[in-house]
Parts: sequence; structure tokens; C-alpha cells
Amino acid sequence: MTNNALTLYELNSLVRNVIDANFDDEYWVVGELSDVSTPAFGGHFYGELVQKDEREDRIVARARITCWARNYNILRLRFQKEAGETLRKGLQVKLLVRVNFHELYGYSLNVLDIDSTFTLGDLAKRRREILLQLEKAGILHDNQSLPLPRLLRRIAVISSPTAAGYGDFCHQLEENDYGFHFDLKLFPAVMQGEQVPESIIAALEAIASPPTPLPWERGGQSRETPSPTGEGWGEADLVVIIRGGGASSDLSDFDSYELASCIAQYPLPVLTGIGHERDETVLDFVAHTSVKTPTAAAAFIIGHQAEEAALLDDLYQRITHSAKELILREKQRMEHQKAVLPLLFTNFYQKQQSKQQLLYQRLSSAGSRRIELEKHRLQLMKQRMDSLDPRLLLRRGYTITTCGGKLIRSIEGLAEGEVLTTQTEKGDIYSKVVLCKKN
Repeated sequence: MTNNALTLYELNSLVRNVIDANFDDEYWVVGELSDVSTPAFGGHFYGELVQKDEREDRIVARARITCWARNYNILRLRFQKEAGETLRKGLQVKLLVRVNFHELYGYSLNVLDIDSTFTLGDLAKRRREILLQLEKAGILHDNQSLPLPRLLRRIAVISSPTAAGYGDFCHQLEENDYGFHFDLKLFPAVMQGEQVPESIIAALEAIASPPTPLPWERGGQSRETPSPTGEGWGEADLVVIIRGGGASSDLSDFDSYELASCIAQYPLPVLTGIGHERDETVLDFVAHTSVKTPTAAAAFIIGHQAEEAALLDDLYQRITHSAKELILREKQRMEHQKAVLPLLFTNFYQKQQSKQQLLYQRLSSAGSRRIELEKHRLQLMKQRMDSLDPRLLLRRGYTITTCGGKLIRSIEGLAEGEVLTTQTEKGDIYSKVVLCKKN
């Protein structure tokens, strides 16, 4: 049994012979790049091609791939020009390969060519899937529906602090032709690689989080105690996400549903300026406003402020013009009133004089009539009083009898012996009651 055993080299040689005899053709194969080792200029390309189960996201097949330096340099430049990508981890590719087996290095695929259109289609498909998912969730246009503040003064910037695009953005805002002042605050983030979505989301959360309260606001500390600097800003007017020049392949890192969902539902308007003129990411579809470069983002902000400044200037001019016209009209009205006031006063005085004279005449006439009426009434009263004077009755022959100063109208109440006084025109008669007899 031992005499019939093969050495490992012999076995691998048999496998190699079988592969060489049966796999001498070239094959197009589709898979995802993994463990890519990007060589320096002139070096060989090594990596791994894997296939994943779409439902469980697990690797079901794996093969080592190699692309020799001379061929790799040609393919790399062409692929980057056509697809705007580099051969990187996580990229879906369609490769023309030849199957190789080496006694020492084992099974591998030698890359002969790459189909750029396949990768472009895959990236576009992935982007469409994310956008459809956002639309299905009903959040695709949420950030775009936010009102853009009329004054964009406090701007939170998400960028790599060392990126040239960030420097260009800041410089353009600071040196704007209108002399506008902007308050910028950088929230650093990774703008290249697998950590892009997670890093930008963390920066967005930091911007939206309320600033750390001052010590005296938290209680228990005096105002002299130094206050820690809060991570959040809390009062930003606009959030700007910018990424300057670089490989277009890095932009696919921005095609993340989690990141796009965060921006779509963000409470502040988000302006994106990512990549170059020809580039486009999912973020461009969900942000409030999308421009192509960091300098274009700065130009948008300056232009927005310039438009608002023009509106304010126009409003100022209109208000000033209206105020001047109003002042002129009021001045003319006052001059007119000044001219006609003496005449109006004279007319008013004459009318009042006429009213007073008429009133005096009416009062005098009414007083005279009232006096005459009262005189007549007094005369009538005097006549009535005179007609009731008892002396007139006595002159006519009548008498007035009293008893104890009381007028006697009947015999009731009189008693025998009482003294009666009978008054006549010429004198009084005194008599004593002897007998009272009713009729």
C-alpha cells in the first residue's frame, strides 16, 4: 500500500495535467472581489474572487486570482477610464480568466480581461435598488421638502480635515466678492473606504445633538468653572458634505442605504458636493441640494446669500422710496393745512358767532315768552285767590260762624251754653247756644 502511495507533488502534477488537458480554454466568470492587494506601479495584482449566497450573504465559492503586471496596468487604466472604478474589495466584476493549477501554489485564475460594462451595470443596479427602497419607505424626498433658511450663516461641514476640497471650500467662502461672513464648523469624517457611511452618520448625529450644557446650567457649579465644549452645534442653518478630487471608484462607498436614509430624514437641509462633474451617488438624490464639487457647494451658498441680499436691498430701496413719498405727501398736506388753517379758523369763528347770536336771540325770545306766561299765570292765580277772599262773601251779606276758633258747618258737636262768634261785614256778633234742633 505504501509502495503505491503518491507524493503530494506527484498528485498535484496529475491534477495540473488534468486541468491543462480539460481547461485549456478561456472563461468569463462573475464574482465579487475580496482581499484585494493593490500593487505599486509595475507590480502584479493579487486577490480573491468570491460568490455569495444572495439570501444569506455567505460565501459559497472562492478562487484566488492573479493578473500579471504588464496586463494589469493596461486593464487598470482602461477599466478606470470606462467604469470610473478601480479593482477594489466588494466590487462585482466580470473577468475573462484562464484556469491554472500549480504544484506549489495550487488552484488560481489568471485574469486576462475585464468587462467594464458589467460593473457599471451592477453599480447602477445597486443605486437603483437603494433609491427604490427609499421611495418605498416614503422618505426619498423628505430632506428636499425642508425650507432652506433665507440666511445661511452657520454652516456645519462634514469632510476630511486634510482634503484639498475642504480647503478650497473654506477659501472660496472666506474670499467671496460680497464680503459675506460665514460661521463654519468642521465635523471630521472618513471620506474614503468602507467606513464612509458609519463615519458620516456619526458626524450627522454629532451636529444634531444638543450642545453640552454650561456648568451653571447643570447646577452645582459656579460660573467661574470652565465649561466643556459640546460636540453638537444645535443651531446650524445648513449641513454641507463635501469630498474633493480623487478616484471615482471611492464614490461607491457613498452608495449606502443607511447613510442615504439618515440624510433623507435629517432635520436640517443637507447640501452635497461630492466628486467630479461626471460623478453621481445616491446622496445626490436624497440631499436637499446637490452640486458636483466642493467649490460648487461654496458657490451655491454664496449665490443663495447674494440672492437674499439682492431681495433685501430691493426691499430696502422700496421701503426707502415709499417712506420718502409718504414724507413728501405729509409735508405737502401740512403746508396745505398751514395755508388754509387761518381761513378755516375764521369761518369756524364766524359760524360760532352766528350760532351764539342765534342762540342768544332764541334764549331772549323764549325768556320773554316765559315771563309773560308766568305773569299771566300769576294774574289768574291772584284772581282765584281774590275770589276766595272771605271779605267778598261778607260784603254780599253772608256771615261766618265759629266756635272756639273752629268754623261751624253743622250743629253736630255743639252743646248748650257754648259761645258762638258770628262775623259780619260790619262786625262780630256773640251768642250762646240755647237749643240745637235738627231739620
